[in-house]
Amino acid sequence: MEIRIFDSDLEKLIKNLEKPTIAKVLRTFDLLEKFNFNLKEPHSKKVARNLFELRTRGEQEVRIFYTFHKSQIILLRGFIKKTQKIPKREIKMALKIIEGLD
Repeated sequence: MEIRIFDSDLEKLIKNLEKPTIAKVLRTFDLLEKFNFNLKEPHSKKVARNLFELRTRGEQEVRIFYTFHKSQIILLRGFIKKTQKIPKREIKMALKIIEGLD
């Protein structure tokens, strides 16, 4: 299954991470591409009906929301985790993107 990045903001986020974190994020992308729907914790977690969270641990904890759409994995939004809970604003924005995909 092909991975597609939804917009340039996510690309910018990834490029501005520390080098070891970039490597971990790219490794997590490889796992997602290989295991698709079968990727589970600690790498992936279901957040909502059609929304999943790709989790990268390390000094910088990165979360990237993604969805499955028309035989593609679409990476929607990303952020550096600073609190235990996912910000509701981030979830709402990712869900809004999903609505617009069809």
